[in-house]
Amino acid sequence: MKRRIIVSMFVLVAGIALMAGTIQAKTLKISHVRPQGTAIDKDLRWFSDTLKEVSGGKLKSKLYPASALGDYTIVQERIGLGAVDMACQPPSSAADKRFQLVYFPYMLKNWDQARKNYGSGGPLRKVVKELYAEQDIHLLSVWPVYFGGIAFNTEVKNPGDPDAAKGIKLRVPPMKTFQLLADTTGYLGTPIPFSDAFTAVQTGVVDGVIGSGAEGYYSSFRDVTKNYLPSNTHFEVWYLIISKKKFDKLSAEEQKQLQDVADQFEERRWSVAEADQKANEQRLADYGATILPISEEEINATAKKVQAVVWPQILDDVGKEWAQGVLDSIIK
Repeated sequence: MKRRIIVSMFVLVAGIALMAGTIQAKTLKISHVRPQGTAIDKDLRWFSDTLKEVSGGKLKSKLYPASALGDYTIVQERIGLGAVDMACQPPSSAADKRFQLVYFPYMLKNWDQARKNYGSGGPLRKVVKELYAEQDIHLLSVWPVYFGGIAFNTEVKNPGDPDAAKGIKLRVPPMKTFQLLADTTGYLGTPIPFSDAFTAVQTGVVDGVIGSGAEGYYSSFRDVTKNYLPSNTHFEVWYLIISKKKFDKLSAEEQKQLQDVADQFEERRWSVAEADQKANEQRLADYGATILPISEEEINATAKKVQAVVWPQILDDVGKEWAQGVLDSIIK
């Protein structure tokens, strides 16, 4: 009888150990918003392959491009709950409206300033990491994308003049920041989820899109983009994030391996991001879009108006004292 009990206990322990090993070996699901073959897809494939190599095959991952696991707002929520493992994507203000701050229009002027603020140790990087942490999400690294612009499926008059009424409807991401940006610079902002944006432009519900840049418009809207205005609307950064529950289950060695590869993933992107933005503007032009001219004076005039009209409203929306402290911390 005693022998049967010992054998049963051995089988039970072995079964539990086997299950634990199976859980540990589970492949990490990584979501991103762009189609296969785009820059982020290629970089994440490098990340996945490198992570597998340095971990000796213990840390495997599988990519889910083109929002296959859901819209980025849903994916962020699911990562916080531990239902999705990882993603590289923009932050969603649906869960925390303070994320609007990182989309502040005309907050940064150039790539050098962007790296100082979003790179390792940067003040904006620190703020984003803290906001994610409150949702049980661990920030591993950043993937700088572009300075944004506006894509049109129609002709537009005086696109560089922030005071001119254009009479054009633009799809804006469903957040107050871009709604106010469009309305303040002479457009009619219409909030539409990203998953429905292409169809909205194609069917004439809206005449264009704001909230992205040349890379995004070439990847997802090139067939409905006739004109592109590189107006530097905002600086776009995506974040390589992982469920804190998943991260905490990794061993100290695995956490270090993951972070080391994430650091390399980020550094590779900073080294080519500015040139990639210019290349994507050229891709739009080669595909048939007209790159609309805009002067530095027009960009500065737009920035001045937006900072005077839009910024105070967003400051009030996200918490004036907190937000002002973040703005004051920005490295010039």
